[in-house]
Amino acid sequence: MLCDSNDLQHAGQRTAILSSGYCSPGAFYINPDNLWQVSIVFSVRRLVKPTWLNDRDQFLQPTAPLTEEFQTDCLIWMLFNGSNLTASANDLEWNNKKWSIVNHFIPFTEAEVSAPDRFESDFMVRYLSGKTLSADAEKVIEAGKSLWQAYFTHTDVRAVRDELKLNRADVGWYQVRKALQARNASGDFPPVSFTAFQEAYKTLTEKLQPMVYELGFLKN
Repeated sequence: MLCDSNDLQHAGQRTAILSSGYCSPGAFYINPDNLWQVSIVFSVRRLVKPTWLNDRDQFLQPTAPLTEEFQTDCLIWMLFNGSNLTASANDLEWNNKKWSIVNHFIPFTEAEVSAPDRFESDFMVRYLSGKTLSADAEKVIEAGKSLWQAYFTHTDVRAVRDELKLNRADVGWYQVRKALQARNASGDFPPVSFTAFQEAYKTLTEKLQPMVYELGFLKN
């Protein structure tokens, strides 16, 4: 996770989930023990948009208890945010070697999205198992599932596959989103609507935004 600079002005530029290490004093590895904190930090740093009135405001420790619903809402918001840049890929060349990237952030099983091959990691499915999601979070994850299913319905043209490194089944949200947008732009595939997802995500966003202040992460 890239997470540096403590003011709202830079939070949007300096907050991201990546699929590999990032050389920065403001970056750290995500693990099962800190993931709930990561999802909250990621969300509160990106939920509120900077303006000329608030862009120098500093993020603070919360002053009120963080409910389980807030934690899981932040997790789902993070998983489907445009700055979650997780992806998967094979045969990446670096330092005269070939490397693979595994995506651990897929909240669905292969069967749920009709994937043609197995996912190497089922971490996020296991992590979500037993957690109770709010109605708003459920709508986001169901709308996201529809887009994931749409991705596996067709095979992208070679240029798109090469550009987005679509050579593994366990693709990331970044790859799914960009591949579907490329299909829509080409006109060569049945159009895929993002409307249901965008509306569900907007509702969850509007639910969480005031809580950034109510819980003390930012002061009015």
